Amino acid sequence: MRVALCQISSSTDPAANLALVRSQTGRAAAGGARVVVFPEAAMCRFGVPLGPVAEPLDGPWASAVRDIADEHGVVVVAGMFTPAPDGRVTNTLLVTGGGHHLGYDKIHLFDAFGFTESRTVAPGAAPVTVEVDGVTLGLATCYDVRFPELFRALADRGATAVLVCASWGAGPGKREQWELLVRARALDCTSWVLACGQADPGVDHGGAPTGVGFSAVVSPLGAVVEQLAGDPGLVLTDVDVESVSRARETLPVLANRRL
Repeated sequence: MRVALCQISSSTDPAANLALVRSQTGRAAAGGARVVVFPEAAMCRFGVPLGPVAEPLDGPWASAVRDIADEHGVVVVAGMFTPAPDGRVTNTLLVTGGGHHLGYDKIHLFDAFGFTESRTVAPGAAPVTVEVDGVTLGLATCYDVRFPELFRALADRGATAVLVCASWGAGPGKREQWELLVRARALDCTSWVLACGQADPGVDHGGAPTGVGFSAVVSPLGAVVEQLAGDPGLVLTDVDVESVSRARETLPVLANRRL
């Protein structure tokens, strides 16, 4: 399965970001991608009130992304914000196209490094996987990458690859932590980790987590197969599902667990 990671820099304008999703999806599809992955907050970057931009999964923004995915015959994964019952929003990964239209609500909220995501964002409650062409993909968002138990839960649900969509916060050592964590999570669950982050915007938006770049493709044994730098870019990678079986025979950490 060919997967594209589209490292973009979102603005505060959902319409402009939708145009970016459209153009990058076209590029990815032309390169043979079956699944096209965008970062967390692809709909609208952090650092502004999210309530006014939040829409349900059947709203105009998500519906337009579905149309883009169907036009190109791909499945698109993109970060957006949906209304929560308590007046906050949920940080949702939209998965749409090819008969799919669902969301994963981020479970672990970024209440760390001086940022309090839970003030305006409600947490999700359950891991989510989706099957595309017989391949089970797990979903995770940004701060989720610090919690190995989620990645093992996704593997237990059949995931051989986990899509991690992020808008990583900048700061001393943060890029290095990102690079370490995506490799560690691949080793924890002996699955591919396809980590797509927001590009580095080059400016500080009031301390909001707006991206550092360095999207990466990591093998089930923790090797970095592809990686971008801080600027916007596109990675096309072929996920070898058989390599997951071989990795789990070589390194049976899932089978050897003693809980």
